[in-house]
Amino acid sequence: KLADGNETEKSGVLSFPLNSLPLQKEIMLEEDNSFHLCLTARKCSGDLDVRLGFSLCVEEQDFLRKRKKYVAAALKKILNLEEDLKEHEASQYLVAITTTGGGTRSLTAMYGSLLGLQKLNLLDCISYIGGLSGTTWTMANLYEDANWSQKYLEDAIKEARKQVTKSKICCFSLDCLKYYYNDLMERTKEGHNTSFIDLWGLVIESMLHDKKDEHRLSDQRQAVDNGQNPLPIYVAINLKSNYSAQAFREWLEFTPYEVGLLKYGASVRTEHFGSQFFMGRMVKKLSETRICYMQGMWSSIFSIDVMYVWNLAADSEDFWCRWTRDRVKDIAEEPFLSVNPYEVDTCLFTPSSVLSSTLRDVLTGRPTIAQYPNFIRGFQLHNKYLESEGFSTWKDTVIDSFPNKLMETAENELSLVDTGFFINTSYPPLLRSKREVDVILHLNYSGGSQTLPLDQIAKYFSEQEIPFPKIEISEEDRENLKECYVFEEADSPQAPTVLFFPLVNDTFKKYKAPGVERSPEEMAEGKVDVSSILSPFTTREVCFSEENFDKLVKLTDYNVLNNEKLIIQALRLAVARRKQRNY
Repeated sequence: KLADGNETEKSGVLSFPLNSLPLQKEIMLEEDNSFHLCLTARKCSGDLDVRLGFSLCVEEQDFLRKRKKYVAAALKKILNLEEDLKEHEASQYLVAITTTGGGTRSLTAMYGSLLGLQKLNLLDCISYIGGLSGTTWTMANLYEDANWSQKYLEDAIKEARKQVTKSKICCFSLDCLKYYYNDLMERTKEGHNTSFIDLWGLVIESMLHDKKDEHRLSDQRQAVDNGQNPLPIYVAINLKSNYSAQAFREWLEFTPYEVGLLKYGASVRTEHFGSQFFMGRMVKKLSETRICYMQGMWSSIFSIDVMYVWNLAADSEDFWCRWTRDRVKDIAEEPFLSVNPYEVDTCLFTPSSVLSSTLRDVLTGRPTIAQYPNFIRGFQLHNKYLESEGFSTWKDTVIDSFPNKLMETAENELSLVDTGFFINTSYPPLLRSKREVDVILHLNYSGGSQTLPLDQIAKYFSEQEIPFPKIEISEEDRENLKECYVFEEADSPQAPTVLFFPLVNDTFKKYKAPGVERSPEEMAEGKVDVSSILSPFTTREVCFSEENFDKLVKLTDYNVLNNEKLIIQALRLAVARRKQRNY
């Protein structure tokens, strides 16, 4: 429909065979008094800007080749091997870490777990680290240093301690609000959608940094290009309008090299994520999003509370008071599994306030959805797509059997949220068949039930027929969890061995180090409450005291150190199972 200068309208459809257009020559398609319609055809290069296929990208394959020298040396030392592992053998043993979210609790606890692994010389055995929600805060901080795992982690922990224990009220000062406004306005002008998730990302930046963080995800390549650190994999899910995460979701993985939709085998280079694509080609390039905005999306489950309190608060001091004392509910203890992020703006009472109106004109998108251009827009599904093994692996909703509905989703923007809206886990990318992970260290930092995320993902993998060990924990143990459990599936060599580390305070109460009992004067240091409703480590807490920060780091450090034998046993088992798989 077109309008001329006299505001009269004309409607019509113009059809023209594109294959008859001459190259590099402007031609007139239509001409009248109101408009001229011209176009120029150009020959496209043969390579698409979207990579199609379920294989690992070339950069990741190169990373694994370089990582194997670290893995080989570490395994030889840990397993007391008499001979060096051959290069092709070292590259076959893949160990990964998966984590769960939990806000500042998971941020802090993860530092302790990694420190314990480093003390055992196990960090160099790890090839992948998967993160979501709060653990992405830890990972993003660590990967700013290109050699973080080759340095003693105490320095990184000291910096984290400084940021976690500082007062967070400064994050809502007038200067910060001006900074948020200007940065969001600039982001909007660039062509990005903005929402409360983006505001939350800026709050995260202020909570964990003393100045603007210019890092992008692609910058983390410098930390993995020589294989010197494990490859970080961040996880999110894509939703469909009017469907909850329980009814429809699509897994996305984010690495320094690529961002990919697991189900479709479609990926784009990380620096191009956020740009606009059509039929596999980039049609409009936008600047790469800063890491803080990605963190806001990866941990977007918190933005519900941020939005609720923000809209009630009269000023920054009132916001801080409500945020710390008058929260709607604790996310960890009562997960929002039944909440549809698309409906949050209608199911929450959001009256106007002085504070909420401050940034309203630059928050253009849905409140708890991070919207990005869909890089599979314009593609069509093959008529035999359901026969694809790669697609079928992640085909997990009724809609997946209706190509028109799937393509309807693909034509819209990606609607990305924290995976906690479905399952609090970062497992799925590690279970891609091409990665062939042998051992997974599950570092659990969730609130409430420690076994819930593991039970849920095990059920999900069973339904998807993805090889995964059976999770069998007695009711007695579920009431009083131990520090570590090992799960393996003897009848399925393809299934990884899983070491499950729940966040518990068991023997740490009496031992300050493995085999070293506490003196009567030291017993108070072993009192670390990580489970009661009065715990200082609930998900609602964004600021810890120095004492509590130190206690949580020491607890998770100890829980790893105290289970060295189980970890080494699992690694030996992995070596044997890999040989069984190969022969």
